[in-house]
Order: sequence, then C-alpha cells, then structure tokens
Amino acid sequence: MPHHGYLTAIAILIATSVSTKCHQAYGAIQAADPESIVQQSKAPPTWWKQAVFYQVYPRSFKDTNGDGIGDINGIIEKLDYLKKLGIDAIWINPHYDSPNTDNGYDIRDYRKIMKEYGTMEDFDRLITEMKKRNMRLMIDIVINHTSDQHAWFVKSKSSKDNPYRDYYFWRDGKDDQAPNNYPSFFGGSAWQKDDKFGQYYLHYFSKQQPDLNWDNSNVRQDLYKMLRFWLDKGVSGLRFDTVATYSKIPGFPNLTQRQLKNFSEEYTQGPNIHRYINEINREVLSHYDIATAGELFGIPLDQSIKFSDRRRNELNIAFTFDLIRLDRDNDERWRRKDWNLSQFRQVIDKVDRTAGEYGWNAFFLDNHDNPRAVSHFGDDRPQWREHSAKALATLILSQHATPFIYQGSELGMTNYPFKKMDDFDDIEVKGFWHDYVKTGKVNAEEFLQNVRQISRDNSRTPFQWDASKNAGFTTGTPWLKINPNYLEINAANQLNDPKSVFNYYRQLIKIRHDIPTLTYGNYVDLDTKNDSIYAYTRNLGSEKYLIIVNFKEKTMRYTLPNNLSINTTIIENNAKSSTKKNDTLLVLEPWQSGIYKLN
Repeated sequence: MPHHGYLTAIAILIATSVSTKCHQAYGAIQAADPESIVQQSKAPPTWWKQAVFYQVYPRSFKDTNGDGIGDINGIIEKLDYLKKLGIDAIWINPHYDSPNTDNGYDIRDYRKIMKEYGTMEDFDRLITEMKKRNMRLMIDIVINHTSDQHAWFVKSKSSKDNPYRDYYFWRDGKDDQAPNNYPSFFGGSAWQKDDKFGQYYLHYFSKQQPDLNWDNSNVRQDLYKMLRFWLDKGVSGLRFDTVATYSKIPGFPNLTQRQLKNFSEEYTQGPNIHRYINEINREVLSHYDIATAGELFGIPLDQSIKFSDRRRNELNIAFTFDLIRLDRDNDERWRRKDWNLSQFRQVIDKVDRTAGEYGWNAFFLDNHDNPRAVSHFGDDRPQWREHSAKALATLILSQHATPFIYQGSELGMTNYPFKKMDDFDDIEVKGFWHDYVKTGKVNAEEFLQNVRQISRDNSRTPFQWDASKNAGFTTGTPWLKINPNYLEINAANQLNDPKSVFNYYRQLIKIRHDIPTLTYGNYVDLDTKNDSIYAYTRNLGSEKYLIIVNFKEKTMRYTLPNNLSINTTIIENNAKSSTKKNDTLLVLEPWQSGIYKLN
C-alpha cells in the first residue's frame, strides 16, 4: 500500500519559505536501485514497515449526525483529507458495541458496531472506500477483558456451575477481603465482590471490565473466531490492546511492597503469554496478509523483543512506552516528573537497539492515552508551537520504526486548559482522585497541577476542523469540550498554507516514502548525552542521512562530528540561512529541524 517510487529525480516539495526551506536539490538526488538498497537492510521489506499510520479516535474525529459523538461516516467523509496528507493506513480505536465506561475498551459484543458510531453497513463501506484510495484499516483488539455487560460475563455471574463461569477469574475472598492485594490500573482493588455468591472477580482495569481467563481453551477459540470475522471483512491490521497481560500469575500470590510499586510490570509476567500469542499467530494471523501490533505496556524493555522478533512467529510491531511515559512516576502514576533531552534520546537509542535485527517498533509521541505531543515534548506557547510541532514531526517520520501519527498532531493541536476536576471525563483521573485526594494523601491543587499535563483527556478533545461552531466537529453538543484555541488551530486554516504544520507533515511523509533509508537504515545517535541538539544518522548501503533538531528556544551552533559534512538539504524548518554543500557547522535557530543527505 505505501508508495514505491523511490527518489526518481522529482522535485517533491511543495513550499519554500523562511520557516520551511525545501531545496530543489532534493529533486536531483539519484538513488541506486531501491530494491537493492532495501536488500542491504537486515529487515525484509514489508508494507507495514514502509507505511505511515494515522490513529483515529472515532469518538472525537468527525460527527455526521449531530449527536456530539464522532462516527464511522465521519471517518469516511475525511478519508480524502488523510489521503492528501499521505497516509497509508489508519488505526481506529474500538468500534464495537459498548456501554462506554472506558470509551469503548469495555466491549459488550465483539460482532456489533457501537450504536453511536453507526452500523455494520457503515463499517463495510469504510473498508470499501479505503480500498478505493489504496489505504488499509487496522482495528483495536481488546481481548484481555470484556464489558461486565457482555453475554459471557452475564452467564458467568448466573451460577457457579455455568460453563461460562470459567471464562473469567472468580475467587473466594480471604477474611472477608479481596483474594489478594492486586491494585487496578484505574485505582482501588483489582477484585470486585459479587454479592450473589460472595465471590470476587478479577479486573485489571475498571470493575466494569472483568478479565478473561486465557487458560480456558474455549475462551481462546471463541476469540479466534471473532478475529477471523473481522479479517474476513477486509481488515488489514490488528492492534492488540494490553497484550502482555493475557497470562496471569498462577495462584494469584500477594505482591510484595517492591512489586506493588511497579505492579504493571508484574502483570506482564504470566508464564503462558508467548504460548498464547504464538497460538494466535498459528491459528489466525499467519493466514492473512496483515500487520499485527502489540501494546506492550508494563513489559520491561529487554523483554519487548520477544513479541516482535520475526523468528518467533508472534506479532510484527511493538508499541513500547518507555519514551512516551518518560516523565511519569511508576509508583504515583498521576505524577509528572521532569525530563531532559539526554534521557529522551537515550530511551530512543535503547528501544532501537532492543529491537535489533529481527524486531520492529512503532514510533509515536502521543496517542489516545497520553497528552498531546507538542505540549508534552515540544513547546505549545504561541511563539514556539508551530516550530516545535514541525521539529517533532521531523523526529516521528525519520525513525527506524513504523510512524504512527495521532489525529490532530499534524495540526499541532495542544493540551486542553483544564481548570477543575469537573472538566475531566477520564475514568483513570477520577480513580486517582479517589485514591489520592479523597483519602487525604495529596492535596487537590498538587494533584490537578499534575493531571492537567498527563490526563488522557488532553488527546481526546474533538478534532479541530475549522473555526465554525464546535470547530466543525459536530452540529450538536460535543461529548467532550473542544479546546478553545480551535479558532487559531484548525485544519481549514492549514490546508492551503504552505508554511503550516499540516503541509510540513505532508512533505515529510512524501520524503519518507521516497527515501528507503529513512525506513530501513541503521539508526546512530551522534551524542546521546547532548541536552540541546538531537542529531542522528540513518545509514543504508552507501546512503547516509543526518537528522537534526534544536530543542532549545535559542540559537545554537553545532559542529558535525566524525568528519561528517552536508551534501544536500532535503528539508529544513525555521532556518534563517540555507545550509550549503560541504558545511560542517550548522547554526540552528530555536526549534530548527532538518534532514540532510551526507557526503
């Protein structure tokens, strides 16, 4: 599905400006035969490595029926927008029938469409319209747990000898308390008592999300049938939510105090996890030409390679969280810590080295569970927002991994200006509030100061299409408040502005498609301890490219190490003067970024 016209001496860049210098010399670059270049990489070429993915959070993308909730027809309506951007594949968050206690991650029926999103006919039409545009669809697979309204759980609760009882984890309490001291990701205990029989059921997430018992082969076979149902409809990708928690620790022993401080890691240490994923691959995945990605939250980085190592026949792509959660406290997960560029780049370097020759990563700087990239890793103040958004785009689209762009990042959308607890919808924030503020452990203002920056609601505010009422998202009342800066930051303002964040993303996506080294080339950080300038190379065969970003809001000078020198400028953002052939010293403006072919 991605583009295959590599470096055919065409001038691809659509704008030249003071802030974004895209030089005609790029069009004159001649590459060796693309296939021979790619073959020099140790990673076999595949469509999902070359593709640029775009994450759509359907609830907040585009509403077409005025109920204030985005829908499938809204995605269809905006496919041409995404095609113009250069997107190859779309990942959508859960689209299934759900009571929405956790915005669709609590599934009531795996084979029905969420009524707010539309109908199965709408979904089938989405697949058809995407195929017309040579685009692919990845869907979210949530099979660690179901909704407590799912038919399996309703039957499971009905009696102790019902066959579905063993589809979930039911245990007796101890001394009228929970079976053990497991905490929930959303606060409180991970066990909920059911008064009918006095037993407790396990829920790693909310009490409305009981965990499935993967040790029961009937559970696994029913889930595999469900996967085939969607793949047979023409779905091209599966993103497995919280994939590392399917296997539980036998006997459910209490966690030690040390283990409790990082319980998310403990939940990924079940003994059968790789046996299960290998079985999914053997029985389902290997029979389709699809991309498979695993959300590896909680997994120690050195264990992540097992999930995407192509020799193991498990998944294709690893979503790791060491980078995006760089500034989150492991113990008090609502608390934000300071971070620096040296830490940031060292995580990227380590994640890349961990994937090695046989693994493959996703690269992303925001998603539906994390704050907006420009507010998190850039600078969202008006004078720096656009430049830093472009700088981060340069990073996202030049990494040795499959890039995933979260909706609105291509506009430089920012965090929401939360003022009070009533502004939040996020079940996670509400759980933390109950555990920390209501119990008197933390004062309210300290708590709010942190969650304003880290809340998942920051990325879930409706998409900012234009400057009309409700940002063009809906004619009704939006389900979540729209960021008041939509008058300045919206797609309509940027589509035809050659200097916009949108058009910079568009240029970068085209460059990534045209230069196979930016997909397959080795990644080498030039100075992991530099806290101001992030510079790295991508090397494949005789091709070598430099990517550089000034993370400071002041002018910086950078001398290229190791006798490196510039051959050609591919793209620059916020440069005052053009970088010239054979330059070895770069004078970088605040948040300047660029990609250069090296001699």
